[in-house]
Amino acid sequence: MTDISNTSPLGQGTEKNSPVNMRVLSMILAGIMLLLVIMFIGQRHRMREMETVLTQEKDSLANELKNMIVAYDTLKTNNDTLNAGLLRERTRIVDLLAINASNTQLIKKYKSEIKTMRQIMKNYIVQIDSLNTRNKILVAENTEIRHQIKQVRNTNTELSKAREELSDKVEIASVIQAKDITAVALNKKRKETSRITMLDKVRICFTLRENPLAKAGQKEVYMRVLRPDSLVITTSPNNLFEYNKSKIIYSASRVVDYMNQDIEMCIFLDNTGDFVVGTYSVELYLEGNIIGQSTFMLSKK
Repeated sequence: MTDISNTSPLGQGTEKNSPVNMRVLSMILAGIMLLLVIMFIGQRHRMREMETVLTQEKDSLANELKNMIVAYDTLKTNNDTLNAGLLRERTRIVDLLAINASNTQLIKKYKSEIKTMRQIMKNYIVQIDSLNTRNKILVAENTEIRHQIKQVRNTNTELSKAREELSDKVEIASVIQAKDITAVALNKKRKETSRITMLDKVRICFTLRENPLAKAGQKEVYMRVLRPDSLVITTSPNNLFEYNKSKIIYSASRVVDYMNQDIEMCIFLDNTGDFVVGTYSVELYLEGNIIGQSTFMLSKK
């Protein structure tokens, strides 16, 4: 009997085609592997490029944040509220720098935060510039006001000085002066004499000048008779009046009703026994001012 399986044509074709199919399949698989390798290399290259870009962008943003910190450090103001805001934003930038942004999502957040901070900084700069401008205006106004105050003070000082000078002039002008002063020694018969042995009284006559600036009314005129040795002759040690803020002794005085017109008057001084030979000085005082002087002489013969 003949073996049919060994002689079949179909069986022989299948055995011949198997190696070919395997080679084709191997080539296809090799092509696929090559394509996958190429795709992997390309993807890795793109990832490296993206990583480089992200790193560069992160570094750029970090530098910008550092520059913003420096900018915040240079912003100066005397406003406590603004200073607190500046410090808060600076701290926020420092905290943002500490973030390790390593992917696209974090970089986007980084950019968004920086954009907001940049706008906030612009607002602070505008506010500070406005405050500085206002401060300059206030400083200029204060300088002008101080200048005006100084001018007013200088004017007031000048006016006060002028008023004092005018007051002094008025006070000087209002002093009642004495004129036509005569000082003589009299004997008991009211005759003039120069002999000390005949002396009974000393008579000082004068005229109070007319002065419309003076205050009218009762006036007391004080007389001082000074010996050659400058001793003041007086009838009482209690005869004192005020002159130059001090109490000084006088010889005699007289009250007169002054009506701003010339008025003649005399003052007498009795012989107190204190007279000596020599030239005597006579001084007249009124309202704290010396208003006239004269002299007379006493001799032995």
